[in-house]
Parts: sequence; structure tokens; C-alpha cells
Amino acid sequence: MPEGLPCATLSRALGEPLLGTASRVRGWVLLEQPGPWGREAVLQSRLDRDLAVALDRRAHEVHARLLLIRRPGRGDGGGGRCFVAHTGPRDRWAEGRVLDDPAELLGLDFGKVVAGQRPGFGEPVAGPLYLVCTNGRHDRCCATYGRPLAQALAATAAGERVWESSHVGGDRFAANLVCLPGGHYFGRVGAEEASVVLGRYERGLLDLDHYRGRCCDPWVVQAAEWFARRHSGLLGTDELTVAGHRPLDREVSAVRFVAAGGGRLRVVVRAARDAAPQLLTCSSTEPQPPMAYTLLELTAGGAP
Repeated sequence: MPEGLPCATLSRALGEPLLGTASRVRGWVLLEQPGPWGREAVLQSRLDRDLAVALDRRAHEVHARLLLIRRPGRGDGGGGRCFVAHTGPRDRWAEGRVLDDPAELLGLDFGKVVAGQRPGFGEPVAGPLYLVCTNGRHDRCCATYGRPLAQALAATAAGERVWESSHVGGDRFAANLVCLPGGHYFGRVGAEEASVVLGRYERGLLDLDHYRGRCCDPWVVQAAEWFARRHSGLLGTDELTVAGHRPLDREVSAVRFVAAGGGRLRVVVRAARDAAPQLLTCSSTEPQPPMAYTLLELTAGGAP
């Protein structure tokens, strides 16, 4: 494999699977901030420096994901929209409003958002929000693949709910699409595939060819979900619920799902870093083996 390839190009060429790769997030804070973003977007933007440091610290303390967002096209106009969202295993919601001053976010309890307590921050958001990472200063692949996707999605009927965003995780899977408040991650979504992936999601269906996982679930559970859905054909976002999971040994875990109709599935997955080492981002200096998931067993019924 030629050296120096962008990480997303290399990952595609190697055929690296997408399953089990969604970032782990429960609470989200999205702040509209047009203009350029640096590698550390919140700290390297047009936000007041002291405010940016304070908000960044609050988010890190409670493990919330603070993202900057902007309308597709990188225009410098607009500003002021802000959303908070919670993605839990069963509870999910999003609220939004226009801020007169970004400093109003200092009055938000980030910890409550992570815990799933509605803060009464704004009006409930009708319909999913779609985030496309285009933070090229963080990784060039996010801009190369993300910007065409954001433009394509903006041209759809859901265009008003589409936002460019700062780093969401998984540079090598660009273009990345995150759907809130459901927390579903999709990767390698090309502009030509945008309407299909989004159209299915608008109807409550997951496109498994691009599905990375749901951000509230552990990675091994995300992988097991993908295998369960591929086996059962249950593609509805609410058709499969995690009922429990436990490790069987150091590498193997069993995950139990309940289907909407009452059926049960038990999925046994092996998780190991035995794939060939590769550069996992464009800024990586040392190759590392990515986590790989292998389906060992899939049966109806049973308990972990």
C-alpha cells in the first residue's frame, strides 16, 4: 500500500469495516459559529478566548461533546443558533434556540444534559438534526469528503436541519454523518449516496452499508447490533433494543437484543486488535492496529 495516502483513502482501500466505530457520547452542545475553525475548533475559532476555554473545560469535565456548527458552504453570515441534545439507550431529545450572546451557554448545566435531564434550554426540535464533520484543520479528509456531503444534504428537503460540524470522531471514515438526537453514526457517505442514506433515515431506517453504530452503546455492542440487523433484516431505528451484554473472556462478549415484535437475539462477538497496523488519522505518526470485530455466534433466544 503506498505511503502518504490520506487516512480515509487508505481505510477505504483496505476495506476496513465501519461497524463498532461510533464515538461514545451521551450529551451534546452545538453552537453555531461561522468562519474558520482550527484543529481544536472551540479554542481556535472566532469565539472569545476566555469564553471558549470556560466552555471547553465544562464539556470535558462531564464528558459532553461541545461542537461548533455552521451552515453548509462556510459562509460567514448567520450565527446564534444553539442546540442541546441527549442520546440515551431509551431516552433521546433535542432542544434549540437562538442566543443573543454565546456567553449565555455559561448558564447551562452540561452535566444535566449528559444525564438526560431536560434543561428547558429552548424549544423541542422537530425532526433529526444532521451533522457532517468538515473540520479540515483537524483532518484533511473531513474537509475533502465532508464538504461535498454537506452540500448534497443541504439540497434535500431536510436541508434546514443539516449542519457542518467540528470533529465528531473517526477521521478515516469520512465523510461522517451524525444524526441527533438518535445518535446514529454513518461513515463513508459520498455526495452521490446522500439522498439515499438520509431518505432512509427520515423514514426511520438505517443504511447498514454506511452504519458505524449508535453513540450511546459500547463499541462491542455497536458491532453486535450491526451483525444482528444484518442477520435479521430489522433496519428500523427502534426495531432492535439492547437487553444486556457481558464479557465471556478477555476478547469475547455476548450481547442480547429484543426485537420490536418480541423476538430475541443473542450475538457473540470477538473484539481484538489483530488487524495490520495502519495510520489511523492523517496526523498519526505511528501505525496502530484498528479494533476488528468477528461474529462468533448468532442465535434466537437465550441469555448472555
